[in-house]
Amino acid sequence: ISQSMADKYFPEEDAIGQTVILDNKQGEAFKISGIMADFPTNSHIRYNFLITLSEVEFWPGEQRFWAATNYPTYVRLHPDTNVKELEQKLMEISHKYRVPNMKKYGIAEADEILTKVSFELQPIRDIHLHSADIDDDLTHGDIRIVWLFGTIAVFILIIACINFINLSTAKSAIRAKEVGLRKVVGSYKRQLVQQFLTESVVYSMLSFLIGVLIAGMLLPYFNQLSGKALAFPWTHPQLWLVLLGASLLMGVIAGLYPAFYLSAFQPIQALKDQTNRISNTTNIQSALVVVQFTISIALIIGTYIVHEQMGYIFNKKLGFEKEQVVILNSTHTLGDKIGTFKKELLTLPEVSAATVSGSLPVRGTIRNYNQIWKEGGKEEGGSVSAQIWKVDHDYVKALGLNIVAGRDFNVDLPTDSQAMIINQTLAKELGLIDAVGQRVANHEDVKQIIGVVDDFHFESMKEEIVGLGLIIGNESALMSVKVNSQDMAGFIQHATGIWKNFAPHQSLRYSFLDESFAAMYEDVQTTKHIVRNFAILAVIVACLGLYALSSFTTEQRRKEIGIRKILGASVNSIFRLLTQRFLVLVSLAILIAGPVSWYVMQKWLQDFEYRIDIGWRVFALSGLLSIFITLLTVGFQTLRAATDNPVKALGRE
Repeated sequence: ISQSMADKYFPEEDAIGQTVILDNKQGEAFKISGIMADFPTNSHIRYNFLITLSEVEFWPGEQRFWAATNYPTYVRLHPDTNVKELEQKLMEISHKYRVPNMKKYGIAEADEILTKVSFELQPIRDIHLHSADIDDDLTHGDIRIVWLFGTIAVFILIIACINFINLSTAKSAIRAKEVGLRKVVGSYKRQLVQQFLTESVVYSMLSFLIGVLIAGMLLPYFNQLSGKALAFPWTHPQLWLVLLGASLLMGVIAGLYPAFYLSAFQPIQALKDQTNRISNTTNIQSALVVVQFTISIALIIGTYIVHEQMGYIFNKKLGFEKEQVVILNSTHTLGDKIGTFKKELLTLPEVSAATVSGSLPVRGTIRNYNQIWKEGGKEEGGSVSAQIWKVDHDYVKALGLNIVAGRDFNVDLPTDSQAMIINQTLAKELGLIDAVGQRVANHEDVKQIIGVVDDFHFESMKEEIVGLGLIIGNESALMSVKVNSQDMAGFIQHATGIWKNFAPHQSLRYSFLDESFAAMYEDVQTTKHIVRNFAILAVIVACLGLYALSSFTTEQRRKEIGIRKILGASVNSIFRLLTQRFLVLVSLAILIAGPVSWYVMQKWLQDFEYRIDIGWRVFALSGLLSIFITLLTVGFQTLRAATDNPVKALGRE
């Protein structure tokens, strides 16, 4: 067992040698032989205890059946092992044993199938972040998400650097005399470049220091948002070396152009205040503003599309009812009393239906792939792979599945023990036009189809619906209860009272089907929230720069504005004059961000078998929002300049 488990259950005694009993139907007893250190938080392995599989089978023949793939397999290799050669040997073993096994169960094309299969050994250090496409029922990170958020963070840094460049060049007139005086007293251009670069690096280092402090304070919020347990490695020298290097790099990148631009002033022109070179940098400033808003608009579009996809997932008709369904866990521990427990629950006025099964249309419940074929069609190679779930007679009713042909299970018909209800996908894959009454085989077991249900989503919408058959069986790990009352707390209280009569020493554990369904998309929800926050931050940073730039631009054109007003220009015409440049730049950014974000988000949506179509509306709304933000940002400064007294503007030195 783990150290934390030992501390919890054996706080004052030695755990070694103690006996523990598993909370399952069999109630297997195990003796504790050792205590292991808790797994680190960045590990994909999360176990409280380990038991041996040596001479242990959870169903007859499990350890000798070549099609059983129930466990992740870890192999320790000798240091001098050639990994590629070992992978090839694994393929040879697979062909030697799996092909005959597959053909035995009617898969005639087994040789062709295995030519498309390969074994790839993965170092254990890579599993946590590089196994997003591996389904082992363990919690993994995703390196793609790390790269995504890292890239967005770099883009926001670029926006901040652009702000520094634009503001430094916009304020060039203020520092022109300083440059002129320094050159007159003998300063070289190289010295001026060093001075301005030093200033930029100092600003960058101070910003990084403040940023690290803010990040440290906001880390608990980020952990709550992302569902992670990240911590700052304050004592690691690598952290401070990386931060120092990054601050120096950002300082140089942001300060390089302004340093060479400011140091190029001629001293005579600078001292005569004839260095109004802002017009010379207009093109560069414009390009940088376009880059800023392209990034910001792309993030806005991305946030909108992720939000729409999540809305599609949660509003799509799933084919089953997930609302008001309570899942009672570990009901198999009741043994043969589970039927009586179910009957007593059904006497509660707030309960409309209840069903017992180990399989539910949410992740983390039992899945069981099997080969199935039409009776007599095995020799023809007509088998298909499908899920076979063992349920009770009330499963279809309790989960609200829609029967489109045939009938539901009937507890009064003993023959239904050899019956099967299939979904439309399985009927199609088996080529059954009129499925009801047909007979299908699974291994040596033959079932008669009595009903067909509408396809329903029992996996994530990242996966296509596959064939499914429901049969009457004895899987009893979970009981799903359909509650017809909004007083869920009252039902839980009543259910707990009944449970105590059957298992007085065991607490009732429960969850909600809709919450379990939502948990399947927790990573997408997290992505949505983080991208949204990134988008807001990027827009704020870009708007701060745009506001400051518009202020300097307006200040430089005050005399021009005063003359225009004296000559009869209206407030509206001056407002358009001062804002049209920024609107053109933002419009150009919209045109660039649209195709880029469409391509990126199309790639992201490809992870989902069931997804939205990206329409024109998202780009139109994002564009209008960006234009509105731009007008809001520059509008105050330009409106004040347009309504200012022209005499004051012309009389100002």
